This record gives sequence, C-alpha cells and structure tokens, in this order.
Amino acid sequence: MDRLSLNQITTKSWSLPEAVRGCAESGVGWIALWRDKVAEVGVDEAARLVAEHGLRVSSLCRGGFFTGVQPDGSAVDGLAQTREAIDEAARLGAEVLVLVVGGVAGGDLAASRRAVADAVDALVPQALDRGVRLGLEPLHPMQCAERSVLSTVDQALTLAEPYPAEAVGVVVDEFHVWWDPRIEESIAKAAGRIAGFHVCDQLVPLTDTLLGRALPGDGPIDHRHLKACVDAAGYTGPIEVEVFNAELWSRPGGEVLAETIAAYRDHVA
Repeated sequence: MDRLSLNQITTKSWSLPEAVRGCAESGVGWIALWRDKVAEVGVDEAARLVAEHGLRVSSLCRGGFFTGVQPDGSAVDGLAQTREAIDEAARLGAEVLVLVVGGVAGGDLAASRRAVADAVDALVPQALDRGVRLGLEPLHPMQCAERSVLSTVDQALTLAEPYPAEAVGVVVDEFHVWWDPRIEESIAKAAGRIAGFHVCDQLVPLTDTLLGRALPGDGPIDHRHLKACVDAAGYTGPIEVEVFNAELWSRPGGEVLAETIAAYRDHVA
C-alpha cells in the first residue's frame, strides 16, 4: 500500500477535495492530479489540501500536445501550456509532469515527431530549474494519429537520453505497452529513466481505444510481471492506478476507490 497512488481520472466523479479526503481516509498516501481538477479549486488551494491530508503528489497530468493539435482537431499551443503546467507541478510538489506529446499534424508523421523533440529540448531548462521531471508517456499505436506520436518505450527513451535523467524520464503505462514484444528489454534499458508506472487492464473485447480499460484483474495484462520488470530496473516510486472507464466514472467515488485498492492488492502488489 505504501506505493499505491490514486490517479484522479479513475474516480472522475470526485472533485479534488473529495479525492484527497477519500485517499487520506482509505490509507492511500499518494495521489496523481489532473490539471482540470486542480483548476476548479486553484493551484494554491490544491497544494494546501494535499498537504493538509498528508498526501504526496505522484504526478500532474498533463502537458504536451506539442504537434499543435488536440484529439478533437482543435489547435493548441502545447509548448506554452506545458510551461504553465511545469510551474503548477512545482507548486503542487508533483514529482513528475506527464507528457502526452500529441498526434500527427498536417499528415506528416516525421515532422510531428521533430516538433516533439524540439519542444522537449526547449522545456528541459525550465524543468531543471523547477525541479520537475518531464515524463514522456508512449501511447498505444492505435492512438498515434490523434494523441501521441510516441508509441513505444524505446521511442521515448531515444527522445529522453540526451538530457539528464532528473529532467526527462519515461512513463510505463501498462495499457499502452503491455503488447510490445520488446517490453521487458525496453524496461530494463530504461533503468534510471522510469518516471512513473501506471497500471490498469484492457477490456476484452476492446470497446473503445480510450475508455476500454478496467481495474487490474479484469483483463489479460500480467501486472505482477510488469511490476517485477520496473522494480528490477530500479524503479521504487509510486504505482498509479489509472483507469479510463465510463462505467466507473458513473459510480460513487468511494466505491471505485475501495475496488481500486482491492484490485491493487490482489493483482499488482
């Protein structure tokens, strides 16, 4: 339990004060915050609530979209928004700012990946100055077009390696990488660079490329095997349970948190 972190998206129906209170009452010492939930109360109030309840912030989600487009096709200044997010993460005491780097812009995959590399290079000085680690999160290839032109841990490592490990790391999210035949080798190669480990399961059949997730134990992913891999690579940090699932979101947060804790104990820890 000392490594379990509730990723706020799992209990989406809860406000930030409700999620913080729920974690504290349930003995969960870590929470991963989302910027929209933080914005509802303000950064300073969010930081106060977290500290008041004795919690630590495993990550802030999210920065990125450096290719200039969001999943709905609207334009965004991803670099400017990520600069704001780095400052927010520092004020919240978040160890990591998760980056979803953005999908393909203008039909040019190579140019989109160059834009991501340029953005990371521009952000590293600020990240080092604020003491916030940029966590590159590769997403499943099915989300390459609209969400992330980084699809594998190997790709994320290649992008991170020119920079200090305390500035840029990689986030291993089971939903996105469990299928990769190189995943064990890639995680081992990421030793010293793992900035986060996110767990959930995949619904079978897969009903939705974003929301087709479930609590650990309700799908095919071997959580203990992947946890053993990240542990062997030297990662000792928090383990976030992050589940995008509309049915979970429709239910009371307390019920979802209780099931999250049980799933973590039974299938991950």
